[in-house]
Amino acid sequence: MQTIEITDPVEARRCRRAQYRGEKATVILNGLPVSGLVRSVMEVKSSNPMRWIVSVVPEEGIAA
Repeated sequence: MQTIEITDPVEARRCRRAQYRGEKATVILNGLPVSGLVRSVMEVKSSNPMRWIVSVVPEEGIAA
């Protein structure tokens, strides 16, 4: 499972929608795309600017 920090609200909304629909999402981690199922999207309320922690279970065949 990969944990990714996102600061873009549009990207966080897209991940949350993929989580609820059970769809695969592609998120950029260290400049490399990671595709897989979104397990959780958690908002970090104490940060400024806003950020979200996204947990993604990568597809098989993608290096973790």
